[in-house]
Parts: sequence; structure tokens; C-alpha cells
Amino acid sequence: MNDKDRYRFIHDLFEFNDESPANTASYYFYRQSGVIARRQIEERERKPRKLLVDILAFCLMLNHYHLLLSPRIENGVSRFMKKLNMGYARYFNEKYQRTGALFEGRYKSVLIENQAHFIHLPYYIHLNPLDLVAPEWRDRKINNLGKALNFLNEYKWSSHLDYLSKKNFPSVTQRDFLLEIFGGEKGYKNSIKKWLKDLSLERMRDVILE
Repeated sequence: MNDKDRYRFIHDLFEFNDESPANTASYYFYRQSGVIARRQIEERERKPRKLLVDILAFCLMLNHYHLLLSPRIENGVSRFMKKLNMGYARYFNEKYQRTGALFEGRYKSVLIENQAHFIHLPYYIHLNPLDLVAPEWRDRKINNLGKALNFLNEYKWSSHLDYLSKKNFPSVTQRDFLLEIFGGEKGYKNSIKKWLKDLSLERMRDVILE
């Protein structure tokens, strides 16, 4: 509904990625001088997290989200998704005095076994915000490449900026693996621009859930 809800969702991506029960009240995200930071609410030592999954990439849209996950433990993805969806729904329902499910049905997922699919998914996930300003991208065309890139570079509700080395929500994602494939932040910047020019959506048909 608003940025506070979106910050809370990003908070939950971090907090629920832990084998231990979540402590959602220990800190919150906020923006200070254009930089996202975390502020501790309770001054106490926090145990190191034991991750359920590696969050390789994410994008939060107006009414849905996309995640690229790699499990750290057996059933890590299903455990994480259950904690995330139930935990955020509880927050949302309490805030807006509503009841019932927040998300429609069970989350949709695709197991990525093909390297050609895997390498394109981060680009596809990070380009989803173009639906808001350049929906023609799904028809494999971009009317204004500069405008599209500028919008993506200002859209803070994804891991795109962190892959560009612009600190946004760096603690949420585990980026080393993909950055090695991309050739670092500079390689990612060049390759996503090239991908946007080429718009290789045909290679993604088998794994796109929309």
C-alpha cells in the first residue's frame, strides 16, 4: 500500500531467512541521506543467522514479488517461503485490520535445471519494474532505452542496485556467486544493458510464471 509496507517486506526477506524463529521487532529499515540503513530497536547481541536459502535476486512489485533462491538446507525454500508469506500477511492484516489470506493461493515456483535459463533469470527479475513505465518490453521492444535504464536505476525495491554496487539492501542478498558469473558490478551493468537491448525473452518462456 505504501513505502512503509514495502520496507517491511524487505525487512522480512532478511529476518525470515533464518533457521531460528524470527524476531521481527529487533530492527527496521529506513532511508537516511539517500542510503538504506538498519536501526536496532533493542540493544542486545544477535546470534548469527543460519540461512535457509541464498537470496540471489529479488524484485518487489505492487502486488507480487519475484525471488531467485538457492536452498542452503533440505526444504530450505519451502520453509523460507512459508515463514515469509505467513509472517508478512500477519503484519499486513494487523496493520489494516483485515483477516484471511493476503496472497492468492500457494506460491508458484520453477526448479531451474538449465544453465541457459539460470543465467537469464536475474535480468528478467530485475527488469520487471519496467511494467510500470515501459510495458512494451514484454513484446521485446523498448521505445526509450535511456528512460528505461534510468527508471531501473532509481527503482529501489529490487536487488538490481546492489548488483550495481549502489548500496540499497545489501544485507538481504548473497551476491558473490552471480557477480563472479557477471564479472563483477561493472560486468553486470554492461550485461543487463545488452540484455535489455536484445530482450532475450524467448529463452525464458519455460520458466516465466506470469
